[in-house]
Amino acid sequence: MSEVMAKGKAAKAASYHLIGLTTEKKNEALEKIAEQLVNDKESLLIENQKDLEEGRKKGLNESILDRIMLNGARIDSMAAAIRLLIELKDPIGETLETIKKENGLLIKKLRVPIGVIGMIYEARPNVTIDAATLSLKTGNAVLLRGSSSARHSNMALVSSIHRALAKTEVPVGAVQLIEDTSRETAKELFHLHEYLDVLIPRGGKNLIETVIKESTVPVLETGAGNCHIFIDETADIAMVERVVLNGKTQRPSVCNAIESLLIHEKWFEENGGRLLTLLDEAGIEIFGDDEVCLAFPKAQAATEEDWSNEYLALKISVKIVGEAPEAIEHINRYGTKHSEAILTKDEHTASLFLNKVDAAAVYHNASTRFTDGFEFGYGAEIGISTQKLHARGPMGLTAMTSSKYFIYGQGQIRE
Repeated sequence: MSEVMAKGKAAKAASYHLIGLTTEKKNEALEKIAEQLVNDKESLLIENQKDLEEGRKKGLNESILDRIMLNGARIDSMAAAIRLLIELKDPIGETLETIKKENGLLIKKLRVPIGVIGMIYEARPNVTIDAATLSLKTGNAVLLRGSSSARHSNMALVSSIHRALAKTEVPVGAVQLIEDTSRETAKELFHLHEYLDVLIPRGGKNLIETVIKESTVPVLETGAGNCHIFIDETADIAMVERVVLNGKTQRPSVCNAIESLLIHEKWFEENGGRLLTLLDEAGIEIFGDDEVCLAFPKAQAATEEDWSNEYLALKISVKIVGEAPEAIEHINRYGTKHSEAILTKDEHTASLFLNKVDAAAVYHNASTRFTDGFEFGYGAEIGISTQKLHARGPMGLTAMTSSKYFIYGQGQIRE
């Protein structure tokens, strides 16, 4: 039996043991995991360093290395996020609907675990912790398949989780890691519908498209982030500078960082040179349309690819537009339905933008960097869904659940 099949089978068996486990028992397990991560900090950093060294030898760029990198503060942050998760309400068992029929039947719709969640993801070892702890809080088992770039880190993190779970009533088998990161294991995971109830890809555009195309397991799509900010003609320049710099530079390697600016032509005439200079001084490489390149010679000519590119680096595409409908049309054509923002003083224009833009999260006068489960109060997140069925946007606890009907009778029959 292959590793994928064996661990999928083990996760399925563990998922049945998780059913009915009390919130207290699950929270005790989460606290043990948080404690174990902090206790294992030194060994986790040693294993993470192996991934970073191998990544540098392979020529991985700095944005990817930043995603892989763990340090003391990031491990402490993982533990803090787990403890926030403990404080959140357990959704399992929540009554969603109650129906009392004339014949006396009582029908209740309750929130229940999904079962076994498959995660296939790239680079970020923090996803290992997020996926495992969110799954356990909601009574799900999880089968993890990270990338080769974070293999040592992921193995070390799952070892810490297993040491923690061994001290609790949660079965160790509830968290499984596929250690073989070859393409063959990924392909096998795509067809593991005997044991997986859902498969969630988290990573770049190519990974997500491959999973959607090839998987026979139901897929919960998390999207790449080609996020835009539209600067309307009434936008306050101080706000623009603050929000744009935050959206692009605070952490360029993440999916909610902005990748493209759309600037109203009138605003650009008055303030464009100042903003582009500010971006350039911040070390941002600018790819612009003809008008941008004419006004700012340091800018490079944007190609069609630039309008749809998720750079994940200090690069940005800039286009001059007329009124809001033109910006909306551009975003709906090139965006990835992730997070989009408008900066404007005009409430009508803001309302038009927020309603017409097709994205999971839309912002008025704020940075797209807030599209995050922690920032939304969900604790850790399993990912940011850009689809429209089951879940959309940052996926916290309720996105990790399904529903089940419980029907109570006294011998009723259908006539």
